[in-house]
Formats: sequence, C-alpha cells, structure tokens
Amino acid sequence: MTFSGFPDEGLVFYEGLEADNSKTYWTQHRHLYDDHVRGPMQQLADELAPEFGTPKLFRPYRDVRFSHDKTPYKTHQGAVLHPDGRGLGSVYVQVSADGLRVSGGCWRLQPDQLDRYRRAVADDVQGPRLATEVDQLSRRGWTIDGDRLIRTPRGYPADHPRVELLRHKSLHASQEWEPTDWLQERTALDRVRDAWRQLTALNTWLADNIGATTAPPDRRR
Repeated sequence: MTFSGFPDEGLVFYEGLEADNSKTYWTQHRHLYDDHVRGPMQQLADELAPEFGTPKLFRPYRDVRFSHDKTPYKTHQGAVLHPDGRGLGSVYVQVSADGLRVSGGCWRLQPDQLDRYRRAVADDVQGPRLATEVDQLSRRGWTIDGDRLIRTPRGYPADHPRVELLRHKSLHASQEWEPTDWLQERTALDRVRDAWRQLTALNTWLADNIGATTAPPDRRR
C-alpha cells in the first residue's frame, strides 16, 4: 500500500496515551496504533527507502531499566533510514500528538569516530565546509543540536574559529511541524522527502569524513 497520510485517529491515540500510559489503555487501543500510526509510518518509510536507505521502525516500548520514569510506552513513533555502506549519516522521522518531526545527522559517535570528527572540523578545508553547511541549515529553519562538551576538547585551542563545532560529541539537525491538515494527506511524504534532501550535504560530510567505527563490538558501549 502507498502512504496517504497520518490519520487524525493516530494523533488522538497518542493524546490518550499521554493521559493514560498504561497497559490497559494500550491493550484496548492497540488497533489504533497499528492501523493509524505504525502502518502509515511503515508505508512512508518504505516509499522513501529507495532514495534514503534501509528503514527501521522503532519499537513502541520504552526501556525503563535505568530510568526513573517507568511509563511503559513511547508517546511517539519514530523511523530511521540509513544508506547502506555509508557508515554514518542517517535521517529520522517521528509522529506524535505534537505533530511531525524530521531530523538527520549522527546521534552517537564512538571514540574513534569522535577523533576523526574533530580532526575534520579542525581541517582548513573540511572544517569550513561543515561550518558553512550548518550555517545554511540554521538559516533555513533547522535546529542544530547534539551532545556537547562544556569546555574545548583537549588538544585544540579555546579560540579556534570553529570551537563550537569542536565541542560537539554528536551532530544533528531537526525541524518540527505542528499538527495540520496536510499531515493527514500524502503531502506529508513530500514534506519529509524535501526536508531530508536538505540534509544530504550534512550526511555526506559525516560519511566522507568520519565513516563507520573501527572499534571492536565489545568496545562500542
């Protein structure tokens, strides 16, 4: 089936889940999640996969093992797409009662990746390219975020021209839209695709300059 929008019933489902995040509510309304949230998200991801990579839909259950918040269910549905063989740089979409969110970049860097990231930021050629792209995204309404150090990383001067980028431990851009009529139409797919295309240069920079981690699996924690 082709994507035709996120029905209003899905957003209403999440409004109810925010008010009653319990197994009882989930069990009674699971069909709304399957039909009006997860189903449309899978359709959207599958249609965009040929251009943006293999899709993965996230589970609706929260990992509460190390959290003070023990509510069992996520109040949003997310999907991530990652181009095969590129090593780094992905795109993300999320639907909730608050509307639609799109993002792209990297959310976690292993130590070897972080080292390559900082060396590339400090480079006289690659660093300005990233800074220019980040500035352009900001001017287009994207929020630039990611985990950051409070201080300048060791080995780099505090007055470095790209010190703010050097402090990043991850780097991603996001945009959000409140619920509106187009969210229930196929137009939502066009919005997501157009937004993701704006992130192509950022993800290409990340893939070319950082790539996949070379650390063994037992050292990726």
